[in-house]
Amino acid sequence: MQIKETNIKDCYELEPRVFEDQRGYFFESFNQKRYAELTGFMVNFVQDNQSFSTKGVLRGLHYQKGESAQAKLVRVLQGKVLDVAVDIRKDSPTYGNVFKTILSSENYRHLFIPRGCAHGFVTLSDTATFFYKCDNYYDPKAEAGIIYNDANLNIDWEITDSELIISEKDKILPHFKDLVIH
Repeated sequence: MQIKETNIKDCYELEPRVFEDQRGYFFESFNQKRYAELTGFMVNFVQDNQSFSTKGVLRGLHYQKGESAQAKLVRVLQGKVLDVAVDIRKDSPTYGNVFKTILSSENYRHLFIPRGCAHGFVTLSDTATFFYKCDNYYDPKAEAGIIYNDANLNIDWEITDSELIISEKDKILPHFKDLVIH
């Protein structure tokens, strides 16, 4: 596994070593010991989530507040997405930074998003199955987010607004400048 730093503190792209032959492929999708060796900190995942989306579905930008904050390890099992992380930790040297990457079933890439970052993705392929591990349990009372088209973040979702499919809940999220982080 190779780990690359991003422009967000403690946010990493992981590229597994893929073994391919006539039978197909194999790779280790996560190894806690190896991850700790490469990054310097241990993470203990307690919940796995999976979603299925069609082309143009935008989910985000979401995060959990306070004691319910979650670190996530995200990847795509089928299809292709543009994945986005935003550092919302006011005390972070990378506060306000946005990181984007393509995750797909073809590149096998993973993204580790630390606690204190908002996360979202948009489906670029006809369909996508998105999988992620969390280091804290989901708490509906701690749910929060940032509007996807915030002018200060200026995220190019690489798909036109007319093609986006967004939940009503995500359409009314606050702007980055209006966040109250606990």
